[in-house]
Amino acid sequence: MKCLKNCLNKNYYFYSILKASLALLFCMYVRQSGELFDRVFNTYKLMHTHQTLDFVKQKHAEWAGCTHSRMTVMESIDCLDQLIDESDPDVDFPNSFHAFQTAEGIRREHPDKDWFQLVGLIHDIGKIMALWGEPQWAVVGDTYPVGCRFQNSIVFRETTFVENPDDKNSSLNTECGIYKTNCGLENVFMSWGHDEYLYQVMKFNKCPIPEEGLYMIRFHSFYPWHSHGNYMHLCNEKDLKMLPWVKEFKYALNLPFTHTYSTLYKTCKNLVS
Repeated sequence: MKCLKNCLNKNYYFYSILKASLALLFCMYVRQSGELFDRVFNTYKLMHTHQTLDFVKQKHAEWAGCTHSRMTVMESIDCLDQLIDESDPDVDFPNSFHAFQTAEGIRREHPDKDWFQLVGLIHDIGKIMALWGEPQWAVVGDTYPVGCRFQNSIVFRETTFVENPDDKNSSLNTECGIYKTNCGLENVFMSWGHDEYLYQVMKFNKCPIPEEGLYMIRFHSFYPWHSHGNYMHLCNEKDLKMLPWVKEFKYALNLPFTHTYSTLYKTCKNLVS
C-alpha cells in the first residue's frame, strides 16, 4: 500500500510538471503565432501600400541590367540562409534546405526532367535582393498583377490596399485596367519580387530552361491565378497551356523530404555542376 501511494505521488508529481510544461509551451506557441502573424501581415500591408504600377516599372529599370553581383548557383543559395522570409510563418528550416528539398522532391517525381529539378533548386534565389538592400515587401510573398483591379483572392485584400493610390485610380481600377482581354501574362506587369527578378535574370542571360520552367519561376507565387482561378481574362492560350506546369510545381513544393541536409546538398551540387 505504501509503494502504491509513493507511485501515485510520483506520477502526480510528473503529471504536474508535464501539465505545467505543456501550459508553458502553449503560451509560447500562442505568443509566437501572434508575433508571426503580425510580421506576415505587416509585410503584406507595406507591399500592398507601395506596390503600384509606377513602382514596378521603376524596379524593372533599376534591376534589369543584372549588374549587382556575379555568383554561382550554390553561392547564391548559401547566401539565402542569412535571410528570414518575413512573409512566411514557417521558419523552421533554412532557405537552402527548402531549395534542396524541392529539387529532390521533383527528382523523385520527374527523374527524367533535370531542367525541372533545376527550377526547384533555384526558384527562390531572387530573394537575394533582400541582402542587397531591397525591403522584404519588394522581395517576398505572393504576387499579383498591377495596372488593373486588385482581385479579392489576393491575401489580406480587404484590409491592406487602403493606402495604395492605384486602388483609387479609376483608369486602373477596372477588370482589365491598362491591358486588353487575353493579352497574355507575358504582357502584364506583376508585383515586384523575387519571382519576377529571377525570371528577368533568366531572360537577360538567355537561360536555356524551357518555357514551362520560366513560367514556374515567374508565377509560382501567383496564387490568385494558379490556386483561385482569377485573372483568366488576361490569359492567352499559351498561359492556359502552361498553367498545369505551374500547378505541378506548386505540388512539388509540398512533397515530404526523405534525406539529410548533407545528402541533399551533394545531390543538388551535382545537379548544377
